[in-house]
Amino acid sequence: MTGAISKLAAPRPAATAALPPASVRSAFLASAPSPRRFHVSVSARSRSPIIAMASAKEGNGAPTKRTTLHDLYDLQGQSPWYDNLCRPVTDLLPLIANGVRGVTSNPSIFQKAISSSNAYDDQFKQLILAGKDAENAYWELVIKDIQDACKLFEPIYDQTDGADGYVSVEVSPRLANDTQGTVEAAKWLHKVVNRPNVYIKIPATAECVPSIKEVIANGISVNVTLIFSIARYEAVIDAYLDGLEASGLSDLSRVTSVASFFVSRVDTLIDKLLEKIGTPEALALRGKAAVAQAKLANQLYQKKFSGPRWEALVKKGAKKQRLLWASTSVKNPAYPDTLYVDPLIGPDTVSTMPDQALLAFIDHGTVSRTIDANVSDAEGVYSALEKLGIDWDEVGKQLELEGVDSFKKAFDSLLVSLEEKGNSLKKTVSL
Repeated sequence: MTGAISKLAAPRPAATAALPPASVRSAFLASAPSPRRFHVSVSARSRSPIIAMASAKEGNGAPTKRTTLHDLYDLQGQSPWYDNLCRPVTDLLPLIANGVRGVTSNPSIFQKAISSSNAYDDQFKQLILAGKDAENAYWELVIKDIQDACKLFEPIYDQTDGADGYVSVEVSPRLANDTQGTVEAAKWLHKVVNRPNVYIKIPATAECVPSIKEVIANGISVNVTLIFSIARYEAVIDAYLDGLEASGLSDLSRVTSVASFFVSRVDTLIDKLLEKIGTPEALALRGKAAVAQAKLANQLYQKKFSGPRWEALVKKGAKKQRLLWASTSVKNPAYPDTLYVDPLIGPDTVSTMPDQALLAFIDHGTVSRTIDANVSDAEGVYSALEKLGIDWDEVGKQLELEGVDSFKKAFDSLLVSLEEKGNSLKKTVSL
């Protein structure tokens, strides 16, 4: 298709089949006849959009067509971010051209990236032979990726005066229950990455909520991750506000934050509970819990970032801690594959999408303000679940434990494999 990316018209009601590894990268980097043009085609078998790198303009000087990602930001004020990072980091360039405005990462993402690619081998070998142990080598690999990605997104950061264009890197998941250890790790990561558009990710565990306040007070921008309940979300907002007030800074404009509210995992757990209850009323609520809670979280966001306390901070340049929708990939193939993107669109928010969600939204996502639509229905779903015995706080605690555990396992697994690889390298050199 000559010209630019276009939104592919045919909608798919159900989730896409599992895509192959690096599907987004291959889709966006597919070879095209001319590097100056976008090329879009649809595989008859997979219906995945094949999108090639392009320049910002056509050969005749006409601007390329917009994508749904551009519309999402320009028309609705929501920033689309990509929930993945691996080498070569330059593979992000065509995504940026297509409207991606930031990147999130986590220990699981780096575990997959480093263990499934030889792109890290040369640097890893140099680090090991220089005497670094596996964990120090890991952080060196991660920091390089984050710095390189920050450089790519710096123009967006500059164009928006620090409102967008961020790259997120998480402190060690081993520190999820260590308040002061998290603070020190965040300070260290911020210092060594040394980029204005880096977000240090801190989990919203009970032990790390005080860490958020202290890190913000130190003038470090934070992505608060693993938020699964409205109660914990309110504690996160308060930590941000407390941190801004405690900072002593006269200009707060460069201290920003996002609160990563997880979505699909909520349905995964609550659906199981509903199926266990088994009544028609319970079964009718499957697939509705996550979006309902997210819409109510947005109501809390509107309430907390208004009024005298917030206005006093605004006078010092403070920016809202934007809500970020995380875990937006659909886990149940019976559900629409844009279920956790389309209903949660609204101003001053972020949606971070992994491969499948990003491709699905570019293909057939609907750009429309939905975040504050049908709020009464969301309240009804939330209350109906409570009446069935669903304890939202307990759901949040269980999902938090599972999330922290998942990141710890990924982190520990990668360190074991790196240590083995490092020992093998040392033996080879000594022979």
